Amino acid sequence: MNHRPLLLPLALLVPLALAACNKPAEPAADPAATSMAADPAAPPALADTAALLPAYHWRLAEATDAQGQKIEALFVNADKPVQLDFVDGRVSVSNTCNRMSGGFAQTGDTATLGPFASTLMACPDPALAALDAEVGKRLEGELTVASTAGEVPQLVLTNTAGDRLVFHGTATPDTRFGGPGERVFLEVAAQTQPCSHPLIPDKQCLQVREITFDDNGLRSGEPGEWQNFYDQIEGFSHQPGTRNVLRVNRYTVANPPADGSSQAFVLDMVVESELVKP
Repeated sequence: MNHRPLLLPLALLVPLALAACNKPAEPAADPAATSMAADPAAPPALADTAALLPAYHWRLAEATDAQGQKIEALFVNADKPVQLDFVDGRVSVSNTCNRMSGGFAQTGDTATLGPFASTLMACPDPALAALDAEVGKRLEGELTVASTAGEVPQLVLTNTAGDRLVFHGTATPDTRFGGPGERVFLEVAAQTQPCSHPLIPDKQCLQVREITFDDNGLRSGEPGEWQNFYDQIEGFSHQPGTRNVLRVNRYTVANPPADGSSQAFVLDMVVESELVKP
């Protein structure tokens, strides 16, 4: 079969050509919109606060009043900023004079904290002694809450007086190790002992044995044998001459390095502490 080329009359070709020439140009992209889309400094999206809060320790990084002035009374110890921890509908406050705790409930972007209860320790430093009241005054009651996830998660609490507190998140051990640890009690002897280590000459090891307590908080059973403890207990610093009983969380380390331990120990609390005479 022979195919003949399609021939259009000139009267039709001219209007088609003119229409092509007169086609309106595509609108130029909005530079501001492009910049916003590509700006790596743009704030991260709001996070699921309910899921984010219990996964991190929240340490105070900024605090300003309604006039934008820094609230100096909340920054007593730069090395130990006020810290919040959220667990099972409660919030605990540490790095204050006394440990404080209270209820926590959130609906949308509004949270209610407190009332707070605290231990009754006396602190000789007047600024530290006053910190409990300063924290309670800013955190107790109704606040607006916002959080963002990212390399450094952020929690912002603003009270009805206009005080704005910004906390930065540090992953909890449960978050870092991928699940809850095993709760164990370790007795740490007053003195370390020399122990052999392939990489550390003249190494001194803690002397540790595992103990158990019954439901009434009394020791039960026989303690384990004293053993060289080659690992570290995160959050615990041994003082020579002091015997301690520690409540720790023991975690399994996934893919430990060749020279590392397959377990990690994190201090939960010091149960007993005794100065032992030589």
